[in-house]
Amino acid sequence: MIKNSAQLVEAAKSNIKEVTIEQLKEQMDSGIVVIDVREPGEYSQGHIPKVANLPRGILEMNLANHPAVKEEGNPLQSLNDKGVYLICRSGARSALAAESMVTMGFDNVYSVAGGMMAWQEAGFEME
Repeated sequence: MIKNSAQLVEAAKSNIKEVTIEQLKEQMDSGIVVIDVREPGEYSQGHIPKVANLPRGILEMNLANHPAVKEEGNPLQSLNDKGVYLICRSGARSALAAESMVTMGFDNVYSVAGGMMAWQEAGFEME
């Protein structure tokens, strides 16, 4: 059976953990790692302060190079220990990225429902 993109995202959401933008905002100062998985052009138009951009297309290959963990002995485990929150425009790409990270073995990864659209609508801080 061929799935369209909405069905693919819905299937991914059944395999991952999602949080709201409010839950993300509450966790921001607790040492978590937030990754914006949008494309660089989208990121440059506005993003959450101090959040790194690792586009979905290269996420898996670049996780170990994230600034928060790249100097650590086991950067992927360090990411998982800190907790990874993924955000995109609407919550679709972050859900797919979270599912990919779950497949990689991460169990402390979350997709932010509503994405940057919800973040911006709430009037939360952006750069």
